[in-house]
Amino acid sequence: MPVSVVFGASGAIGRFLLPRLLQADHDVVAVSREPRAAGHSHLRWIAGNLPNDVPSFPDGTTIFSLGPLDAFAEWLAASGPRDARVIAIGSRSIETKKDSADAAERDVASRLARAEASLARIAQGGTRITLLRPTLIYGAGLDRSLTPIVAFARRWRVFPYVAGANGLRQPVHADDLAAACIELARTTPPRHAYDVGGGERIAFSAMLRRVRTSLPFFALGLPVPLALANAGAGFARNAPAFRAASAGALARMREDLVVDDSAAAADFGWSPRAFAPEAGDWTPRPLP
Repeated sequence: MPVSVVFGASGAIGRFLLPRLLQADHDVVAVSREPRAAGHSHLRWIAGNLPNDVPSFPDGTTIFSLGPLDAFAEWLAASGPRDARVIAIGSRSIETKKDSADAAERDVASRLARAEASLARIAQGGTRITLLRPTLIYGAGLDRSLTPIVAFARRWRVFPYVAGANGLRQPVHADDLAAACIELARTTPPRHAYDVGGGERIAFSAMLRRVRTSLPFFALGLPVPLALANAGAGFARNAPAFRAASAGALARMREDLVVDDSAAAADFGWSPRAFAPEAGDWTPRPLP
């Protein structure tokens, strides 16, 4: 059986990727900070902490990096196998946050850029690496953009949204990224990195309306003027339900954050679903 190692297996994409790998008869090693009990005979959880506390893996391993890209790139450069097939998930934040007014967001973009550069150097040495840069990810109840708003609405029965937030978004379901990972494990496309987005471009405000419609409970829609949201950004950053509402994030609500993913469609058949959220997208998907 093929052996697959999954870093970040307990995250949003991992919760869809693990079942797909097991269905495809892979032996799966899931790496997490703490070992977990596995519910499948071909799934093994091991303790490991990137970048320095990770065991070695056998030749011919397929490695999926679904967590922090910088720590993974540091490990792969220092001690990762060079004959592995590597599929890594980065982020469009490398572009969207590089000029942010928020210093923490600029740091995120900078770390992503350094990690991408490191992976590119490793790929030049012969390791087969494909990097995906997705837009906003949803679908496993673990994202920090939409699920916190749903959690607030569930508790208070009020669904806040920023009035005038008409920048386009391209939300991508975590399961579509998991399916792409499976396809990329079978082949190596010609490009090193691909931007990938969901199957529909939708205004931020319309995206939130669809989220609200998907809820299995009533929540009153509460429009918040952008100026008021900006004024409260400092408070929102410290509120669990609104940690995504930083000054930088609010500034981008009128910007289009979409990608041209035609290269991914041509090279490995990327064909994601439109944004049609369901109630189950906002609760954590169980691990196998």
